[in-house]
Amino acid sequence: MAIYYLKKGKTAEDKAIDDAQVSEVVKNTLKVIEDQGDAAVREFSEKFDNYSPKSYKLSLAEIDSLIANVSDRDMKDIQFAQEQVRNFAQAQRDSMQDIEVETMPGVILGHKNIPVQSVGCYVPAGKFPMVASAHMSVVTASVARLIQSICWWVQAMHMLQRPKDNFSDGLELIFLQAQQRPW
Repeated sequence: MAIYYLKKGKTAEDKAIDDAQVSEVVKNTLKVIEDQGDAAVREFSEKFDNYSPKSYKLSLAEIDSLIANVSDRDMKDIQFAQEQVRNFAQAQRDSMQDIEVETMPGVILGHKNIPVQSVGCYVPAGKFPMVASAHMSVVTASVARLIQSICWWVQAMHMLQRPKDNFSDGLELIFLQAQQRPW
């Protein structure tokens, strides 16, 4: 009996065409942002998310207000998850040692770990928020003792302003990362 496929994946050629199209869109978007700065970001936010706040940066009061709305159970769950990530990140950091070996007289080989000064943490939100992304990137950055940790909470801030039944109950948990306040 011959195999009958109800559905097949795209061909390598079709995938290459799609990849090229996506790459072009991203390249053009980044160019517009490079040229126009914050004005372009605001324009894209209005165009794609129908979101235009006075400021895209949450104040400490807004962060505290959001955290105050998190239930005790969720708070404990988040703190537990963060502790697990923090402990593992610390073990990883502690394992990174500089080494220097003289393989023969006058020949010294080795490596040195030089940390970056800042990192951008992207946390997908929207319809299905990725709370673990915040734990894995923001908490890890705080363990690494980065000078600056910048976080992007994509499609999260404005969704909290919508009625509760229009978004995932877990969305506000992303903001609990602010409790880390690595900045």
